Amino acid sequence: MAGGSTPKKSPATKKAAKSAGGSKKAKAQSGAIFPAGRVGSYLRRNGYHRRIGGGAPVYLAAVLEYVTAELLDLAVTAAKESKKNRVTPRTIQLAANQDEEIRGLFKNVTLASGGVVPNLRSELLKTKKGKKSSKKSGKKSGKKGGKKSKKDKKAAAAEESKEE
Repeated sequence: MAGGSTPKKSPATKKAAKSAGGSKKAKAQSGAIFPAGRVGSYLRRNGYHRRIGGGAPVYLAAVLEYVTAELLDLAVTAAKESKKNRVTPRTIQLAANQDEEIRGLFKNVTLASGGVVPNLRSELLKTKKGKKSSKKSGKKSGKKGGKKSKKDKKAAAAEESKEE
């Protein structure tokens, strides 16, 4: 090294120097767990649009990560309420149906081993004695034709006038 010249850097050293202080990958820059690069390649491969910007896969990965975290949080809460230690497809489906916004996303989705969503109609539930049900009973009078006699009509009119 008599001439005082510095040694040339190899290409591998140039890449390491560039990545250390140069541009960061989208995943590292956004702090997301979901892979933005893979999301971008899926977007390009499936032909959603001819041109896809650099921020689109990062934004979509962040949205997917948020929705997944929200659903997993609801599923863990549902599992704890039912005193279970594991999150199963059943608990995921029950959690998805509790949240109104996620229910809209899962409207046309079938989960394997998800089971049936419990839906009890209020008419089928038993009412306690002494309380009137909200639905009028469809009982007819004792006569066959279902027509009211004059006495029954007069009694009903008298009851209505008393109530007023």
